[in-house]
Amino acid sequence: MAIDFSVLDKKLTAPGSPFEIEEVEIRGTKTPVWKNAFPHLRAIVEHSRQFAERDYLVYEEQRLSYEQHYQQVVTLGHALIEEYGITKGDRIALAMRNYPEWPVIFWATVSIGAVIVPLNAWWTKGELEYALKHCGARLVFTDLQRAQILSNTHVPTLEHIIKVRSDDTPLAGVEEFSTLMAALNSGQSMPDIAIDPDDNASIFYTSGTTGRPKGAINTHRNICSNQLSGVYLRVRTEYRYGREPVAPTEQIGQLISAPLFHVTGSLAMLCGSTILGSKIVFMYKWNADDAIRLIEKEKLNAFGGVPSMPLQVLESPILADHDTSTIRTILFGGAPPAPELAARVKTAFPNASASNGYGLTETSALSTVNVAEDYIDRPESVGQAAPICQIKIIASDGQECPSGCIGEICVKGPQVIKGYWNNPEATAKTIIDNWLHTGDLGYVDEEGFLYVVDRIKDMLLRGGENIYCIEVENALFNHPDVIDVAVVGIPHPVLGEEVGAMVQLRPGANFKLDDLQSHVAGQIAAFKVPVRIEQHHEPLPRNANGKIMKPVVKSLMRIDKTLNNRP
Repeated sequence: MAIDFSVLDKKLTAPGSPFEIEEVEIRGTKTPVWKNAFPHLRAIVEHSRQFAERDYLVYEEQRLSYEQHYQQVVTLGHALIEEYGITKGDRIALAMRNYPEWPVIFWATVSIGAVIVPLNAWWTKGELEYALKHCGARLVFTDLQRAQILSNTHVPTLEHIIKVRSDDTPLAGVEEFSTLMAALNSGQSMPDIAIDPDDNASIFYTSGTTGRPKGAINTHRNICSNQLSGVYLRVRTEYRYGREPVAPTEQIGQLISAPLFHVTGSLAMLCGSTILGSKIVFMYKWNADDAIRLIEKEKLNAFGGVPSMPLQVLESPILADHDTSTIRTILFGGAPPAPELAARVKTAFPNASASNGYGLTETSALSTVNVAEDYIDRPESVGQAAPICQIKIIASDGQECPSGCIGEICVKGPQVIKGYWNNPEATAKTIIDNWLHTGDLGYVDEEGFLYVVDRIKDMLLRGGENIYCIEVENALFNHPDVIDVAVVGIPHPVLGEEVGAMVQLRPGANFKLDDLQSHVAGQIAAFKVPVRIEQHHEPLPRNANGKIMKPVVKSLMRIDKTLNNRP
């Protein structure tokens, strides 16, 4: 029989234990925190040096050891200060694929007290420029594709565009990362910049309900707290089922296929793997067959991402032809997984433990984790929170709901962001009395397991990417023939949802699907462009308050939840 959580929490968090809890004041409020969490992100880089000779990053034929990575971080940290005049609190943007340079830039930036701003590599020029202007970035590091997009950009604060992976094609106003790193000096030590746990560490942009993204400010404490929470939740599960947790004696190999510009890829997977001294393997782009080959070649122990990724691996025709027996952990996050996915994973990977979780950019990735037997028993749940994280369910009248009742999920703890960059209104609306109002609907059962059932916000979730309907609607409204529009989600068996739209056109206009899609594609990222647009010859259905009734729109478009409605 499983041990009760309250008993384990009391035992594991006792004074003197690795998971001891203390209270500190954060922005005027006493808050329970992990006493032994890393004080800041630079401490994680210094901690990782003990794994000096191990492989740290593997990308195609390139291998970078922990020591080589450390020296590159130190070199770049000094260059940012001495060559570019970067000071504590300055924003440095990062817009590129998952290349080995990405972690180097990330760790160097946060280690000198500057603020890293990862930008969505799928964004258009307009979206990238907005974020660069909004955060006031002084530098942006890019790959070739993003450098080509930004080479003629005009952002007042932006002083330098630095490109990695040079192809010897000169671009106006673009500098080369290789030139910056040519003065690699293995004798240097990390710049000694004082960093407080509650200093800003990163700004991740989330989709905004007004069509403009919001910059979520993660502090060093936010991120470091979640690193220990993830370990705690897994250790607690081992004890819960009568097993003694054993630290790995050999290096763990982790395939990171989730984009590093999301908190799942960077704050959860990259940071967690670095602390453990894991070997991290990157891919140019996600491909299930390539992932299977990499698992076999590198003898990897863990992979995951949004649920569509392990699902595609399970359905790959080459899975049975390759040795994937080294896999021990498969992680899901960023989108709701099908309840049967945990059982399918256990069948295909009998030595592996499946893990699901719930978190947001605003909770620095992790809030809850559901793992091992608990996940098999409750596949619809996203798990339990660590003791330093509080979760409550709020009804529409503002009262807290009892167990089993559905309401808005609210989260409190040291992992909750400080607020939104230069957006006090959104901060005040979202974080009330230190409680983050997530906009997600859910309930908690009698054992404290959280279940997410719906979203309050008018938002779609496509393969882990948040898409706010109003942003797509605004792009369609800009077309001269469109007089009304409603954007809705179309269920998809792999991505979760795709974007659909219904439009009313001005009298006499001809409906041209390609024209509307091209019009939208010129304004927002490709993944937000509707895959299906239908014309409605009458005004769109609205209620008495003038709000479009989207369930009726879905009915008119014959969209249901069976996933069998694709044109």
